[in-house]
Amino acid sequence: MLYYALVFFIIAIIAAVFGFGGIAAGAAGIAKILFFLFLVIFIVTLLMGVVRR
Repeated sequence: MLYYALVFFIIAIIAAVFGFGGIAAGAAGIAKILFFLFLVIFIVTLLMGVVRR
């Protein structure tokens, strides 16, 4: 999931360089959502691992 967030971030940067503002904003929004989703899942699994011990 972090990989896809990075891919959408790269797409957003490339689109912004070439002047495609709408595509860049959409890709950046998707990247941000995927990154925060990754963080939530990571923290939940980390806490589950600590609680199990």
